Amino acid sequence: MTLISKKMILDLVDLTKPRICFLSLVMAAWGFLLGTNGHPFSMPTFVSLLLGLGLVGGASGVFNQIVEKEIDAKMHRTHQRPLPAGRVEERHAHVLGFFLLVLGEILLVFGVNPLTAVLAAFTVLSYIGMYTPSKQTTAFSTLIGAVPGALPPLMGYTAATGQFGVLGLWIFTLLFLWQIPHFLAIGWLYRDDYARASLPILSVTDQRGEEVTKQVITYLLALVPLTLLPSVWKLTTETYLWGALGLGCLFLFAGIFLSWKKNRIGARWLFIVSILYLPALGLLMVGTLL
Repeated sequence: MTLISKKMILDLVDLTKPRICFLSLVMAAWGFLLGTNGHPFSMPTFVSLLLGLGLVGGASGVFNQIVEKEIDAKMHRTHQRPLPAGRVEERHAHVLGFFLLVLGEILLVFGVNPLTAVLAAFTVLSYIGMYTPSKQTTAFSTLIGAVPGALPPLMGYTAATGQFGVLGLWIFTLLFLWQIPHFLAIGWLYRDDYARASLPILSVTDQRGEEVTKQVITYLLALVPLTLLPSVWKLTTETYLWGALGLGCLFLFAGIFLSWKKNRIGARWLFIVSILYLPALGLLMVGTLL
């Protein structure tokens, strides 16, 4: 294999946004484990779920980069992506996206269940058809994007149970709430880049940060008690209760710190804590299920 072909493969992989895909698969696995609590664990279904969602998620990343090619070219952190940099032709990206989408949906329909496959298709459609264009028109784009972003754990739950269920809706809501402070922190860190691309996200339209920090605190205050519900429902041990409360207080403190400082340091700390919070909470819950 030549050096050029290796670079081409790396560029094609980069189009799928592998880091986002990985996080989605971790959340889907969490949802699946919740759904199988007290029931037999099906390894073939679990593997089909991860493979199928990985392919569909990769397709979503490809289509997103196709649609945002011109926007990415204007931003420092994205102008070297394969499409704006000219390393991959758009027609090749289309072929890759449709191939991944079709193959992923086939795996989900036949290896998991039709409900999960429908949710996966809706995730791609809402991410590309609703969230991506909304970024250019409204500061509410973060809320719109939080819907498809919160679907992976719900899909994990439906893969295990074949239905939505209270726990499935709980983990969907949890991830929806988590995304707002997480992405507001990212928006603050890259507000100059977003302004350069004329994207009216909240961190651009709210230069003083008053509304940004207000939303961060509001969503964190909703998130923390939500995470304690599994203990109220007596699904976990007391260890989870205190662990989730401690993690939630840490996350809330990071939000308060940003509200106090209103600068990049505060935004960076909130971003770091948000990244650590989610897998820590997931591991804590899975390890303490009764």
